[in-house]
Amino acid sequence: MPTPEGQPEAFPDAEAHVASAEPDIPQEWWDDFEAAARRPLALRIRYSFIHTYKPVLDDARFRAFDTTEEYRQWCEENLPEWLGYGRV
Repeated sequence: MPTPEGQPEAFPDAEAHVASAEPDIPQEWWDDFEAAARRPLALRIRYSFIHTYKPVLDDARFRAFDTTEEYRQWCEENLPEWLGYGRV
């Protein structure tokens, strides 16, 4: 792709890199990528977030604590360790 006069090419080796990478990437993946790239940005953003239920955290609309210490204590007593809210 030509660049405006006096402007350096942004990625001079990009085409060579893509060409050499294509054999390693299955055509189905390229097709999926190209289809996703044609979607409007708002739709791509919507599809990019996946809600994962978090036990206890998602069970109440909100919680409020007077201090960070109270919050940390509550986390240790109520949340599963695998959620990663415990102290290190």
